[in-house]
Amino acid sequence: MREIDRFYLQQEEPVKSCLLFLRSFILAHDKNITEAWKYRMPFFCYKGKMFCYLWINRNTREPYIGIVEGRKIQHPLLIIEKRSRMKIMKLDAKEDIPVDTISEILKMAIELY
Repeated sequence: MREIDRFYLQQEEPVKSCLLFLRSFILAHDKNITEAWKYRMPFFCYKGKMFCYLWINRNTREPYIGIVEGRKIQHPLLIIEKRSRMKIMKLDAKEDIPVDTISEILKMAIELY
C-alpha cells in the first residue's frame, strides 16, 4: 500500500471520510491536478507545480486544505496564521463540506499558475 493511501485510511471517522471526499473532489476539479506524497503529507500539483495539500490540525484534529500560493488570494475563509506563503481553509468534518466555496478557492488558485 502506498504511503498516501495509508495516510487516509489510518484517520478516524469522520475525518477519514472528509479527507477522502476532498481528495476526490480536488482531483476531479481540473484534469491538470495530480496527487503526490510530499513532506509526508498528501499534496496536489497543478501542471507539476505544488498547488494545495490536505492536513489535520494537531490540537483540534480537524482537517484543513492548505493553498500553496494562498498569500496571493483574498478570501474570507482563507487564513494565514504564522505561515509566510500558504493560507489554509479550516473544515469541520462533522458538517457538510462547503464544495462551492472550495471550488471557488481552487479556481482562484489555478488562475495564479
